[in-house]
Amino acid sequence: MHIIVCIKQVPEIALVTFVDEGKLGLPTGPGSMNPFDEYAVEEAIRLKEKHGGAVTVMSCGDDNSMSGLRDAIALGADRAILLQDPAFTDSDGVAIARILAAGIKKVGDSDLILFGKNAVDTDRSVVPGATAGFLDWPQALFVKKIESLEGKSVTALRSTEDGFDRVQLSLPAVISVIKEINEPRLPSLKGKIKAKSAPVEKWTAADLGVDPSTVGSNSATKVHAVHAPPKRSGCEILSGEPAQVAETLFQRLREAKVI
Repeated sequence: MHIIVCIKQVPEIALVTFVDEGKLGLPTGPGSMNPFDEYAVEEAIRLKEKHGGAVTVMSCGDDNSMSGLRDAIALGADRAILLQDPAFTDSDGVAIARILAAGIKKVGDSDLILFGKNAVDTDRSVVPGATAGFLDWPQALFVKKIESLEGKSVTALRSTEDGFDRVQLSLPAVISVIKEINEPRLPSLKGKIKAKSAPVEKWTAADLGVDPSTVGSNSATKVHAVHAPPKRSGCEILSGEPAQVAETLFQRLREAKVI
């Protein structure tokens, strides 16, 4: 069983600011692994411990991504690959998926690709599904539990607004996971020591056979400006006994034709 986990390095969200001209002020420093990706790494390691095999972690980014890749090695991943090229800069979600799919194809002989459900910096949930599309593999997104992994199929519970769907996918397949799937472990001292000296392979656009005209600044979508939502005003705090407050709120909502 060979599992590839695609992870992303994100800035410390609490320190991101809005500056003039619709631009983001990003904090200095390497940031950290996308929180949802930690659950994907943990699930991959649990599956390896149960079924055997190996776990590869892969990221598309700059040198800051090395930190997250080494963190995954410390937790129990076996191999780390960084997809890095100036041509990849400013890639949108679909372009990132194109790059990751090329990396996955280059690795070869993989059974399952895991993602976190989305990255907390963009919050789009585009990359997992698009990657599956480029690979032409079955996919299940927002998975809360992997029930079984046997032979050439995986059975998973996919979260929905009404509960969950039980789906069975033929392997190889792509799955994105939500935080309900597990509780990520902490790295051991042995794992941290191993991660410091573990090699991280770097693959460029040429290594992957990716056409630069399809990624980076040539992506189909571009962000022209980012602004914080306007501050809300006119807030009123109701006071009094609970029953009185409830009745007043009910009447206000009726008058506003909300209910």
